[in-house]
Amino acid sequence: MSGFASFALRRAFWIVATLWIVFTLSFILMRLVPGGPFDEERKVPEEIKRNIEARYRLDQPMYVQYGEHLWRLIWHGDFGLSYKLGDYSVNGVIAEGFPVSASLGIFAMVFAITLGTTAGVVSAVRRHSFLDNSLMTTATLGIAVPNFVLASLAIVLFVFTLKLLPAAGWGSLKQLVLPAVCLGAPYAAYIARLTRTGMLEVLGRDFVRTAYAKGLSERRVIVRHALRGALVPVVSYLGPATAGILTGSLVLESIFALPGMGSHFIEAALQRDYTMAMGMVMVYTLLLLVMNTLVDLSYAVLDPRVSIEKL
Repeated sequence: MSGFASFALRRAFWIVATLWIVFTLSFILMRLVPGGPFDEERKVPEEIKRNIEARYRLDQPMYVQYGEHLWRLIWHGDFGLSYKLGDYSVNGVIAEGFPVSASLGIFAMVFAITLGTTAGVVSAVRRHSFLDNSLMTTATLGIAVPNFVLASLAIVLFVFTLKLLPAAGWGSLKQLVLPAVCLGAPYAAYIARLTRTGMLEVLGRDFVRTAYAKGLSERRVIVRHALRGALVPVVSYLGPATAGILTGSLVLESIFALPGMGSHFIEAALQRDYTMAMGMVMVYTLLLLVMNTLVDLSYAVLDPRVSIEKL
């Protein structure tokens, strides 16, 4: 069996096992929380309440609900009906909200990687200069300021003062710029510092000094020889960054009124919509596991010393 096939099988096994554990823990914990999805409804006769519970199988023992939910998910990929959104299925809500959340996350990640890598390389090449100190000071501030605080300041500046961007909504690129920048800015700051550190380390190695001795231009040495090694710590950070962007989008989608999965997840948690919360948790978990797998694979591409058999 090839190294890649062995890696793929091992990782697929752990992804399935992790998803099952997350599903089980989420199912148990949500049902152990006091109250239920229909406790805050207006007072209804007991017969009607029993009919509602029977429709959603809440009158069955917990192990029966668990088995039915797990079976339906495994064989049909169906999370069931939402308890609070009438006849909407959880799959339908995810299908509508996922493109919004994915667009926000991709734009934020691209912005963070582009800005952070550029700033880190420039800072390392011009180390101890005014430009280096300015960029690293800005990066430190970017790490310290939470994205929801940055979002509030950005709305005041770009929406109410300069009137350049819309405050909320979905449907155009301009409505995505502000939330994506606010979501990606703290991670751009982390990436800038990691890139600077990695670049300084690589610039001191023998092969880089040899490239300079051969008369290669600084731009070619940086881009063709040093940058690849400097990006290894950045790639290591992309796993936690993905997790942070996924969780951070929950708050920013509410602030900017984006109809993504995050806003539905928050509402599901507040209203104890079991099936909706379970569906969102499973999707976020799967995304995180897949991204971590891609990050691990990228090690073998960036660093020849890393063998895929050892991942």
